[in-house]
Amino acid sequence: MTRNQVALLAVVLAAVVFMGYKRMSAAGSVGAIERGPIPAPQFDAPLASQPGHETAVFAGGCFWGTQSVFQRVKGVTHTEAGYSGGAASTATYDQVTTETTGHAESVEITFDPSKITYGTLLRIFFSVAHDPTQLNRQGPDVGTSYRSAIFYSSDLQHKIAQQYIQQLDAAHAFPAKIVTDVTPLKAFYKAEDYHQDYATNNPNNPYIQICDVPKTKALKAQFPELFVEYKGH
Repeated sequence: MTRNQVALLAVVLAAVVFMGYKRMSAAGSVGAIERGPIPAPQFDAPLASQPGHETAVFAGGCFWGTQSVFQRVKGVTHTEAGYSGGAASTATYDQVTTETTGHAESVEITFDPSKITYGTLLRIFFSVAHDPTQLNRQGPDVGTSYRSAIFYSSDLQHKIAQQYIQQLDAAHAFPAKIVTDVTPLKAFYKAEDYHQDYATNNPNNPYIQICDVPKTKALKAQFPELFVEYKGH
């Protein structure tokens, strides 16, 4: 099911979904907001002594919501929604949504390593950006393009990610085992322009209201010292 279909259904079923969220909230099972922040990584790169630019590429379901979260993180200087895991020739939304390209909807995050570490970005990724225990889906979005994945670009990123997942699983930070892929970044392909800043530009879209707004609220609640307002480019 595409997000456009989800949005149409949401118009009809918004009240039902809302009541479902209310019931889950009462039971303490909505997830990130109720659960609170997960432990910080025990192994991480130190803050750099000088300002600079590094990149991280994460996939956590719909890239609209993932981008919306990281746009509001102190130390992040730029984000782009796009595709990773497949070939350049199939890096288009129409092709990726066929679930045959190998791509995952991803976000490339440019950050200043003197202000925020890669491990802290991972903590946010696991805490509020998505549910890392869902295999090949996130909520209503089903398919390998919505898989949880970390595309690392260095041996250090690889080590930090692997050790953090092991740490979280050992601590039973989630009710189920983490299924996040940790795989080398071969390429990142920027998505179509209309996908960039989508949540910011379409705040009243039912999909954004139901699936993505809770993520930014959780970011602000759990990481107030890292939260910054974002109004768009």
